[in-house]
Amino acid sequence: MTLMHKILGTAAAFALSAGAALSEPAMIYDLGGKFDKSFNEAAFAGAEKWKAETGETYREIELQSEAQREQALRRFAEAGLNPIVMAGFAFGSILEEVAADYPDTKFAIIDMVVDAPNVRSIVFSEHEGSYLAGMMAAMASKTGTVGFIGGMDIPLIRKFACGYVQGVKAANPDATVIQNMTGTTPTAWNDPVKGGELTRAQISQGADVIYAAAGGTGVGVLQTAADEGILSIGVDSNQNYMHPGQVLTSMVKRVDVAVYDAFMSGADLETGIFTLGLAQDGVGYAVDDNNAALVNDDMIAAVEDAKAKIISGEIVVHDYMTDNTCPVK
Repeated sequence: MTLMHKILGTAAAFALSAGAALSEPAMIYDLGGKFDKSFNEAAFAGAEKWKAETGETYREIELQSEAQREQALRRFAEAGLNPIVMAGFAFGSILEEVAADYPDTKFAIIDMVVDAPNVRSIVFSEHEGSYLAGMMAAMASKTGTVGFIGGMDIPLIRKFACGYVQGVKAANPDATVIQNMTGTTPTAWNDPVKGGELTRAQISQGADVIYAAAGGTGVGVLQTAADEGILSIGVDSNQNYMHPGQVLTSMVKRVDVAVYDAFMSGADLETGIFTLGLAQDGVGYAVDDNNAALVNDDMIAAVEDAKAKIISGEIVVHDYMTDNTCPVK
């Protein structure tokens, strides 16, 4: 058992009843929908794994607007669902208020820290996994120019970008990294057309490997990269299958396991802050039949060596969230 496993819409969509069992959990997906092929879908996979293994049911909702966040939390709590798991940092401020009103309900939030006695806060060391992705991008690039396309311009996504740039520069100090963010509002997570436009712009500047950390917007990045004959890097879920032979790798973030573990814990969910990085198998890179031909032995050896050094502390990947700066450009 790994340490990680150990510790770890419309009004009609609520379909809640006051008689719900106390042990029945709930899942609230962020904007973009549970089939975004990325962050939300990883959460959905964890919930479905729990359902398949236990034979039990859970409630869920896909948000259609920002206004539904508090409504969803309160209605699930009023219905007696426990624990209530939510995917995304944007629930943070609302959860601070709601958790205090329902002290007997356990909550779990992914990608944000909420200091409350009945909340499990699950955060990931995305910068560590992105470092490995950056190394792979630099080693696979023929032009010496690679790209990064983020979703909403927030510190969390800058954290991905900074780790990626550090990995690129570790593998090729002379490499150029082009960076773009999709927008400054939540719509940036679900704009594949804009993702495609940014991808073509980066290609015109010489990028031949582009890492997308942009939720549903990233689908447009991967599609356009495949259409234009360059490589892409997926995020959160293993997206290698989406364009076999053209997705170099995916920086996987085990949101699925975080949700699964929370559901398995039920009302006995242990609260507090849980940080999951390379050492806990919380982040990593994906190699499978879809990208095996793109990843050679030398690349794997270099990345695995870096992974071991990050875990041991010999390599320290800067965390953008600590001071909102990045030591490399």
